[in-house]
Amino acid sequence: MKRILFACTHNAGRSQMAAAFFNQLADPAKATALSAGTQPTDHVHPVVATVMWEVGIDLSTARRQRLTPKLGQRADVLVTMGCGEQCPFVPGVEVVEWESPDPKDRPVDEVRSIRDEIAKRVRRLVRDRDLS
Repeated sequence: MKRILFACTHNAGRSQMAAAFFNQLADPAKATALSAGTQPTDHVHPVVATVMWEVGIDLSTARRQRLTPKLGQRADVLVTMGCGEQCPFVPGVEVVEWESPDPKDRPVDEVRSIRDEIAKRVRRLVRDRDLS
């Protein structure tokens, strides 16, 4: 089974959305996703929770966690989403960088656009790696 780790700075927006979409789309017998942040906050951004609820995904109980080298070693693929040099280097783990704006403090329409772009990338990742 493949383990995909989505990482951003606060683990309160982009990585949470990506992991939720991935776990909804991927075959659980083939792959699973986690999310983490280099500086995790204590809650998912409220506007992120709102726009994800609009597409039927509840992030109210989403776990937030710190991205550590040990956590990274459990992944087959580390998808970084804006944490840049703060993301730890993990030998042997494939790293994929997705440029994506931070949804924090953005208007809801912009966060919807960020959500939709992340969903599109996740669908492509699941398809291209034959994980559905």
